[in-house]
Amino acid sequence: MSTTSLRVLVLVCSNRPGALGPAVGEWLVGALAPRTVELGVELVPVALGDLGLPFLDEEEHPAAGAYRNEHTRRWSAIADAADGFVVVTPEYNHGMPATLKNALDYLYREWAWKPIGFVSYGNTSAGTRAVHHAKQVATTLRLVPLGSTVAIRLSDAVENGRVRPAPALVGAAHRVMDELVRVAHALRPLREREQSGTVPGPLSGSYVRRLTPDDAPEVTVLQRCCWVDEALANDTLAVRALHESPQQVRGWLATWHATGLWRDGRLLGMARVRRSGTDWHVGRLCVAPDLRGQGLGRWLLRTVESAAEPGCLRAVLSTGARSTRNIALYESEGYGAAPHSSADGTACLIKNLVL
Repeated sequence: MSTTSLRVLVLVCSNRPGALGPAVGEWLVGALAPRTVELGVELVPVALGDLGLPFLDEEEHPAAGAYRNEHTRRWSAIADAADGFVVVTPEYNHGMPATLKNALDYLYREWAWKPIGFVSYGNTSAGTRAVHHAKQVATTLRLVPLGSTVAIRLSDAVENGRVRPAPALVGAAHRVMDELVRVAHALRPLREREQSGTVPGPLSGSYVRRLTPDDAPEVTVLQRCCWVDEALANDTLAVRALHESPQQVRGWLATWHATGLWRDGRLLGMARVRRSGTDWHVGRLCVAPDLRGQGLGRWLLRTVESAAEPGCLRAVLSTGARSTRNIALYESEGYGAAPHSSADGTACLIKNLVL
């Protein structure tokens, strides 16, 4: 399972005066508080009535993402930042409330490949028919409904407008959250491919995005795999990338601009860059050992070179002085040895970026 934290919205649907929804939502957040800490989940309550959404009033289809109204753009940003949802809903006439249907209809891309769980409440059916109705709409939007649910029968579980503490209900809520976390992590690669910050990579199904400190575990594993060959070629274990902890990797990910090549949740390769004066420093260029020989390293190198900031006159990188395979790649891409190369067991290479 990924160590990346998750942001989960608790969507409280009913907005009629005196509705029980806020009390159910408050109970749910309280019941889940200890479990969300264990799971690394940020739980964010959102009352749909507070969003100020009129009945759908956008001219373009939501799939176009061409939102004209400020209330739509605000709702889009809130939903887009979430990794999953838990809906707290009553049942109105064997169906879900219009507030929920309207909120779902407003958006499209923002829902894709995110888990959605349900906490329902009502009398005869404990609100379960509303859940059945909502799941039909959710799957159309590529939301992924969970199997686990919480169904609260008002006559059994509510007293004086509050949900009575009950181990069975708390256990059901925990099962919803546990399943949501597992599904959210499993779907993360599909969600990332939908995000605007990703671009297609050189392999089928691969994509590129900027690495963040949350990617430290995957980066740590990749660079340890890759720099074993460096250590063997240069007959030394004094290779920093082999010994960095995830905490140390997290530190440099916050200061370097690092690019990662991903596919199906796996980090295939990476490179990091940052500016120093008029130099564009390139480092940690690596590709998973089983994927070498397919041009991925060359592709990554060209990608980070093309991102050089205005005013940078040359690209600068280093490798082990006896890493002949690396040096051959860099020389084929226009790099030449710097005057101080190999002074400390490393070879420094430079390439003019401005002709």
